[in-house]
Amino acid sequence: MSSTNDTTAATNTSETQRHEEYQYLDLIREILEKGEHRPDRTGTGTLSLFAPAQLKFSLKDWTFPLLTTKNTHLNSIVHELLWFISGSTHTAPLQAKGVKIWDGNGSREFLDRVGLSHHEEGDLGPVYGFQWRHFGAEYKGHKHDYTGEGVDQLKEVIHKIKHSPYDRRIILSAWNPADLNKMALPPCHMFAQFYVNFPNAPKGAAALEAEGVDLKETGNPEKRGKGVLSCQLYQRSCDMGLGVPFNIASYALLTMMIAHVTGTEPGTFTHVMGDSHVYLDHLKPLETQLAREPREFPKLRFKRQIDDIDDITAEDIEVIGYNPHKGIKMKMSV
Repeated sequence: MSSTNDTTAATNTSETQRHEEYQYLDLIREILEKGEHRPDRTGTGTLSLFAPAQLKFSLKDWTFPLLTTKNTHLNSIVHELLWFISGSTHTAPLQAKGVKIWDGNGSREFLDRVGLSHHEEGDLGPVYGFQWRHFGAEYKGHKHDYTGEGVDQLKEVIHKIKHSPYDRRIILSAWNPADLNKMALPPCHMFAQFYVNFPNAPKGAAALEAEGVDLKETGNPEKRGKGVLSCQLYQRSCDMGLGVPFNIASYALLTMMIAHVTGTEPGTFTHVMGDSHVYLDHLKPLETQLAREPREFPKLRFKRQIDDIDDITAEDIEVIGYNPHKGIKMKMSV
């Protein structure tokens, strides 16, 4: 993975088109002004809104919505996503890459607190990657070989995009009620749906009639040109300060990875939120962030052609033109 800094990318977007990062900043302002004070699992306390307006980011021309009003840690985002894709359920592979974001949830103290004292330290149980690649399999610890066990949802998503792009069931779900009590942390970003559209397809009933479209032929993607892949994520619990900037970038990157291996173009990422909250110890840091102006989003490219998502490495990914403001420290509540 590499990041190329281009000072020309620091220019603001045209005044005729408001920067998409303001969606995120505006939502934080709304939570700070109107959010309900609520206790939470971590004991920190939050200001919270439920089901605010969704965020929508264009991925056109491989634009990567990596927030710019603070330096968002690209290394952690990339390696965590590759960790999900690998199906790993232990913190050790992340720690080996210098990524510590799961250390708190994998600590001996935390595992004991949530009733997983039988897990060795670092074994998180059947979390995201396990559900993505082995949904429905019996969890037998992180050392077990799960090859061929459960449903490989990610593989099915990619297959459908390639061979059945009009399918309305191109779904990736991390929410498995049968496994929730086996997880160190139930999934926050829990349900993603993918959608392929074809820019050359007729739009609207009038176009169908005017062009005399044979409805039997409209289902043939080969006649529609290159498909455009979009993703909509539902997230039940949204830590606006620390988590959401990661989640936006992570699912945008996942969409781009899938687009790359399926021969489609990235379209949009839509983020639908449930409990959207600001931790009380993030109030001051977020005030600092809100005073900053967004800068142009970077671009993303893959350095080589890759056909299998399991073959993508961090070194294959290049982010070009990321010129963020300085980082802002925020404490992670566990």
